[in-house]
Amino acid sequence: MKKVRVYLDTSVISHLQQEDVPEKVEQTKKVWEILQTGKYEIVISDLVLAEINECREPKRSMLKEYLSIINYEKVGITLETEEIANEIIAEGILGARSFDDCLHIASAILSDCNIILSWNFKHMVNIDTINGIRRITFAKRYNNIDIYAPYVLLNEKD
Repeated sequence: MKKVRVYLDTSVISHLQQEDVPEKVEQTKKVWEILQTGKYEIVISDLVLAEINECREPKRSMLKEYLSIINYEKVGITLETEEIANEIIAEGILGARSFDDCLHIASAILSDCNIILSWNFKHMVNIDTINGIRRITFAKRYNNIDIYAPYVLLNEKD
């Protein structure tokens, strides 16, 4: 059986070291334990790595250390990724100021991911974005993709 492909946006990785929200840190660390098992195929983009590199030390090194203990596929940002991101903006799903969020979504779509995990409730994990992305994936005949907060993986039955 094919594994579920999960795209991690930067907010998930960042919340492994986000002291101002201890409940999210705790949940994210539990999710990270699940990701270490290999149950899911994990995907991140070049943008995720670039955003991590913008973090200050020691957080940057700690996040890179967390990444080193999971297996993941890294995907690049391509012209097609940018085209889909621009379409998300043109459709009014997200604004131009959220271009990087659009790139994360487009990267996940083009990588044939089943799920995007994000703590970004303002731009990604909300009904308007989810429905808008479903319209785009349906119209362009891409596979449907779900956008969830990381804790949904904690509710799965083994």
